[in-house]
Amino acid sequence: MLKLNLISVSSRTISIEVENDECYYTDREYVLYINSLNAGSIKTNVFTIKNLDPDEEYSILIKDEETKELSDELAIRTKPETAYINVRDFGAKGDGKNLDTLSIQAAIMACPDGGRIYFPEGKYLTCPLFLKSNMTLELGKGAVLLGAKEREMYPILPGEIDCKKIEDSYLGSWEGEAKEIFASLITGIDVENVNIIGEGTIDGNSSFDTWWHDAKVKRIAWRPRTIFLNKCKNVLIEGITIKNSPSWTIHPLLSQNLKFINLNIENPKDAPNTDGLDPESCKDVVILGTRFSVGDDCIAIKSGKLAISRKLPVPSENLYIRNCLMEYGHGAVVIGSEMSGGVKNVHVDRCVFRKTDRGIRIKTRRGRGSTGIIDEIHASNIKMDKVLTPFTINSFYFCDADGKTEYVWNKEKLPVDDRTPYIGNIYLKDITCNDTQVAAGYMYGLPERKIEKVTMENIYIKFDLNAKPDYPEMLSFVDEMCRNGFYLNNIKKLKLKNVIVENASTEPFILLNIDDEKIE
Repeated sequence: MLKLNLISVSSRTISIEVENDECYYTDREYVLYINSLNAGSIKTNVFTIKNLDPDEEYSILIKDEETKELSDELAIRTKPETAYINVRDFGAKGDGKNLDTLSIQAAIMACPDGGRIYFPEGKYLTCPLFLKSNMTLELGKGAVLLGAKEREMYPILPGEIDCKKIEDSYLGSWEGEAKEIFASLITGIDVENVNIIGEGTIDGNSSFDTWWHDAKVKRIAWRPRTIFLNKCKNVLIEGITIKNSPSWTIHPLLSQNLKFINLNIENPKDAPNTDGLDPESCKDVVILGTRFSVGDDCIAIKSGKLAISRKLPVPSENLYIRNCLMEYGHGAVVIGSEMSGGVKNVHVDRCVFRKTDRGIRIKTRRGRGSTGIIDEIHASNIKMDKVLTPFTINSFYFCDADGKTEYVWNKEKLPVDDRTPYIGNIYLKDITCNDTQVAAGYMYGLPERKIEKVTMENIYIKFDLNAKPDYPEMLSFVDEMCRNGFYLNNIKKLKLKNVIVENASTEPFILLNIDDEKIE
């Protein structure tokens, strides 16, 4: 029997996942029935039903019209809603010319607990908006929240404020450090029970004439995100499109119980540092059914740099990524390189990666610290197409001002101290990679603290015979590769079972400094 799993429910939406072994797309087109009425077809494993009434019960199932097979039937009641607020009633013009910030912020502040703020069709030009707890923000079909271009109109979040509690003092964040940053178009600070839903778009309105110009240069403050969540709980972001972000698109920091469902995240391929979704020091995060096409990493899981981890050592843990589509970007699912608080218990399943530079990517370096523990990383049932290098673990990542110093790039054993990171257990299973370009995999651990364990099972790599040379990873003194097999160096335990490499220009496996290897 077809099985459906409830993912999320708000006052106006329900998101559901089809339980199967397919990656992102369903194996065929199914018909959706709501209260026994035909509600159209579904083609992806995660789908969202929108424009529902609050506090109403809905019966939901899907049907295979060819075989007449029915799924189990779900009975779901939408959440109640205490108030409906239309931003136009507060003076918002929605014409893309007049600044609507004050009207929208007034609507947010006036919204009672459990209420919904609604944006009808229109372009709402705005500066940063600040969320409050216990509210739903819905972008209707054709509604666009459009960021103002002038950075002088954006308030600044200081890196730290004077607080008794260290966790409360950490406010602005830039690449794993407490630094002053412009407030994001949507900013949530210490809020909970918030839904951002709908069919509309949040457009950061960035270009190479504005936020992307001289991206590595701080001008007044560091570039904003499109959505920034600091110390937030129970947040659902669902259904909307988010595009043209000034820097990272969605950045949750020190937050927990987060759901990112059925989003469409779009940034140009050459837009600098426009990661799709970067959970940093976050716990219990679900990312389902989301499509990424970005200018940097699609998903990058982080936990800060060394200075932050020494004051506030909070790992990112319990992250579940399923049925997502990653297109372009430097990496599909990435851990690091800012990971000094640790990253633990990550599960990636039933995803499609297309034309990303790397697939599953772990990047760290000396100087990330002994609390920088990466462990229990699981990836399974993934299809990769035209990915340059499907699997990488880079312990010599040449980021930061000192990234190309001998301390970082030295391949000899250095003393293990409080700056030495750790990579534990990595599991890769049931993954098919077609038209691979550069290398099947590139995994290089530290000589003084080797990667603990890598297990690969049922992995199929087929190279594109027309592949062009490129770098497998970003570290000093590495040569370009083309159709290279697996390069595996400094690993304690290595288990390879049914790992097949076709059309390689080198040996399928280059194994160096492996303490215990098992190949079947």
